Amino acid sequence: MTGYAIAHLDEIDEFSDAGAHYRPVRHHLGISAFGATVWTARTAGDVLINEHDEDDPTADQELFLVLHGHAVFEVDGDRVDAPTGTLVFAPPGTGRKASALEGDTTLLAIEGTPGEAYAARGWELWAPLAPRYQAGEYAEVAARLAALVRANPQYPMLFFNLACCESQCGRTSEALEHLQHAIELSDEFRESARNDSDLDPIRNEPVFTELMRP
Repeated sequence: MTGYAIAHLDEIDEFSDAGAHYRPVRHHLGISAFGATVWTARTAGDVLINEHDEDDPTADQELFLVLHGHAVFEVDGDRVDAPTGTLVFAPPGTGRKASALEGDTTLLAIEGTPGEAYAARGWELWAPLAPRYQAGEYAEVAARLAALVRANPQYPMLFFNLACCESQCGRTSEALEHLQHAIELSDEFRESARNDSDLDPIRNEPVFTELMRP
C-alpha cells in the first residue's frame, strides 16, 4: 500500500436506499476511522437524507457539506436552507433529514460517535439488498449475502442479516453459525436476536438459547 487513495465520484458505484441515492465513499476507499458517504438527488423535491430521529441508533454525530446544488434540511424541527458550500452539523440524538431544492444536488456526509472508536457497520453493502429482503426474497438475498460476507468478513451486520435469511429458508445450521459469528464480532446482535421475528424458526434450538446467554 502507498498509504493514500484517490478516486473520482464517478468511479464509485451509486446505490439506492429508501429512495435516496448514495455512493459508499468510506467503503470504496477503505476508511476505518469515520463514515463518509456522498448523497445525490436527481430532481427537485427528492430525498437526500432519510429521516433520523433521536431514537435511531445510527443517528450519530454528522457533518454535511453541500457540494453542488441546493438542499433544505430539517434539523430538530427547524428548516435550514443549504445552498452550495453550506455546512450543517448535527450532534447525536438530533432529528435530521434533507431534500433537494434543485436537481442533481449532491452532499458529502461524514459521521462518527463522540468518545468512541468508529465501528463500520457495512450498511453500504446491505442497503441494495434491503428491498428484496423486505419483499421476502430470502433465498436470493442469502445467496448474495454469502458472497458479501466472504469478501467483507469484518461486518457483523451482514452475518446477522444472512442468519435471518437462512432462518427463513429453513437452513438452521447455517443460520446458527452465522448468528454466532455476528455476536462474536459485536454483542449488539445478541440483543437484536432476542426480538427479531426472522429468527423465530431457530429460536427453540439449544444453540440459539446458548447464544442468548451473556
